[in-house]
Amino acid sequence: MNKRMRRAAVAVAAGAMAVSLAACGSADEAGGAKDNGGSADKGDAIKVGLLLPDIQTARYEKFDKPLIEKKVAELTNNKGEVVYANAKQDASLQNQQVDTMITNKVDVLIVDAVDSKAIAGSVKKAKDQGIPIVAYDRLAEGPIDAYTSFDNVTVGKTQGEALLKALGDKAKDGQIVMMNGSATDPNAGLFKEGAHAVLDGKVNVGREYDTKEWKPENANANMQGAISALGKDKIIGVYSANDGMAGGIITALKRAGIAGIPVTGQDADLAGVQRIVAGEQYMSVYKPYPQEADVAAEMAVALAQGKSLDSIAKDKVDSPTTKGIPAVLVPVVSLTQENINDTVIKDGIHTVEEICTDKYKAACDKIGLK
Repeated sequence: MNKRMRRAAVAVAAGAMAVSLAACGSADEAGGAKDNGGSADKGDAIKVGLLLPDIQTARYEKFDKPLIEKKVAELTNNKGEVVYANAKQDASLQNQQVDTMITNKVDVLIVDAVDSKAIAGSVKKAKDQGIPIVAYDRLAEGPIDAYTSFDNVTVGKTQGEALLKALGDKAKDGQIVMMNGSATDPNAGLFKEGAHAVLDGKVNVGREYDTKEWKPENANANMQGAISALGKDKIIGVYSANDGMAGGIITALKRAGIAGIPVTGQDADLAGVQRIVAGEQYMSVYKPYPQEADVAAEMAVALAQGKSLDSIAKDKVDSPTTKGIPAVLVPVVSLTQENINDTVIKDGIHTVEEICTDKYKAACDKIGLK
């Protein structure tokens, strides 16, 4: 692990410990030893299957995977093994990967589902083989044992509030475009719900899209369609559900000669942070995923060893198929030019050197980022 990753892991250690100590609920409710399929006889020599959804979103390969691997190693005295696969945004491939994990006799699965409904059958298949499942970042359907993510409705509200702040008293002077995430991602629906809760009645929504597979190129095409339909002089802002799509949206805006309107985002990707520095993107949502990764590892190790989640999970959530799932929901932060130093740099997610390349040096100097 490189120096930056070590800093990120250290920065969240205290937070993850605090989450671990904030316990409530009974052993039976929290997926205790008798229910979760794990074995107290396993000790530290466990095998953790990790299934992540795509390689387009920078965080998964750069942070989630190595942080989960590091935490599993810490919790198992370096005896635990993480078996990893990435679905590359292919739900069918992810189902095949679950089958492979079952064949490889993993003791627990951490699954970030490409498609929350499509994974349900595979989740049940793993569960039937005595393998407990931690739903990671997205709430997969099926008999899930635990879940960790962010309060995704709050994410959408945070984005909506930032957009309203940027628009100020001109919020109804034109129309906004809403670029939601993939309809197959349950989180996208929650982001949309939160955003609408804040924006409805306060802005005019000219066009709204559910963006297939979250792909920037699809967001770009949607944005071009919105510009053609609404007229470039009528658009005053864009709600974008994440940074990758914001990049495609901003490319379309530039091509149409539209500048200076606020665009939201999420994930605090490096490219997104650089666009914020340059004033091209108004904000992102910084989700401290190092803490989310630590919690997922804690849950997975506990389940694999047949232990209760009482000391880890303080919340409960319901999926369409499973009620009362033990959960940890990590808080989020609205990231703008004003707090880059106090968030992603302080936590070691990005360095000033990474952000302030030659292209962005003047912009960094202007906002005091050094």
